[in-house]
Amino acid sequence: MSEQIKSMFAGLASRYDRTNTVLSLGIHKLWRRKVVRLSDAKAGMSILDCATGTGDLALEFKKAVGQSGAVIGTDFCAEMLDFAPAKAQQQGLEVQFELADAMNLQYADNTYDIASISFGIRNVDSPSQCLKEMARVVRPGGRVMILEFGQPEGMFRYLYSLYRAVFMPMLGWIVTGKNKDAYNYLLDTTAVFPSGKKFIEMMETSGAFTELRYVPFTFGIAYLYIGKVK
Repeated sequence: MSEQIKSMFAGLASRYDRTNTVLSLGIHKLWRRKVVRLSDAKAGMSILDCATGTGDLALEFKKAVGQSGAVIGTDFCAEMLDFAPAKAQQQGLEVQFELADAMNLQYADNTYDIASISFGIRNVDSPSQCLKEMARVVRPGGRVMILEFGQPEGMFRYLYSLYRAVFMPMLGWIVTGKNKDAYNYLLDTTAVFPSGKKFIEMMETSGAFTELRYVPFTFGIAYLYIGKVK
């Protein structure tokens, strides 16, 4: 992982949740719930959430797998993880949080039923390597779930472009304060990172999946990618 990216997220950690709210127009929590629902996560399952940040998706998965299931939330930035245990405690959820590099996971092959990552794969040095690692630790027939920002399609694309160009920079300045460069990075990467069919093509080249599909969220502001592991 790039030390520059790690440093950027460390500086943004205390404002990360608010930044996500701005970037997603306030509906990222609904998206995460939909990710869990479409993952078909059930009681007793074992889940690995990569680039968990402050833990939101890991906590949603824990609600689905219950006390008999296990969820580990990982991130390469310790400062981001610092906020996760308190969130879990407030919600009465038992989730384990650990430092881990999504491109070089320390977990054994075929360990988990589901591996997930939300708004993180565009920040790794090699998305292809990250996909292979996530698939490696998932049992055959299990799922890899990827939630990432995209580029809207149709008429909504123009409305969203206007919002991005005019309002988002102002909101970003308010939210991130001295971390304006971090906000600009996050905003810029969402505009160019492969989405829809292009990202599915990247998943295909990894050779790790037997089935692939994607689901656009909110006209394509975000996409969910689902891969069934070989």
